[in-house]
This record gives sequence, C-alpha cells and structure tokens, in this order.
Amino acid sequence: MQKCDSMKVGDTAYIVESNRYVREVEIRRCSGEMFLVRFTDTGGGIQAKAHRLFATREEAEKSIEKSVEKEVQGNPYKRWY
Repeated sequence: MQKCDSMKVGDTAYIVESNRYVREVEIRRCSGEMFLVRFTDTGGGIQAKAHRLFATREEAEKSIEKSVEKEVQGNPYKRWY
C-alpha cells in the first residue's frame, strides 16, 4: 500500500527526530514510499520514508520510546565479610 493515498502534497504531518523530538513538517512531494518534507519552524527540508511520518502529534509522541529506569545493582566489590 502506498502512503501517498493517505497524505497529500500540502498536508501537515509530524516526524520524530533522534527518538526525542516531535517536529511539524509540510509535505512537498511524494514519490512511492519517499516524501520530501519541509520543516515549518526552520524552513529546511529532508526526504523521509512513509513510516517516519505521523498524521497527528499524539501519534508521533506515542511512538517515542520511554526510557525505563534500571535498578541500580550493588557494588560487586562490596562483599559480606
């Protein structure tokens, strides 16, 4: 299925950068599974695959992996004597 059917040129989409930040983009061109998008805040642009684009900000925020705090293990050199 081509993603071009659901997102059209001129639509607003959201992309996740560095698995941390959600940025708003405008779709400029679609070619198969690749999109040329322009960032609305800086005016720069990149090519991105369809699976990296989200229709709403909420969908993009859900895709960000939440860091799980690991339990701190005891010092291996501290022994019971």
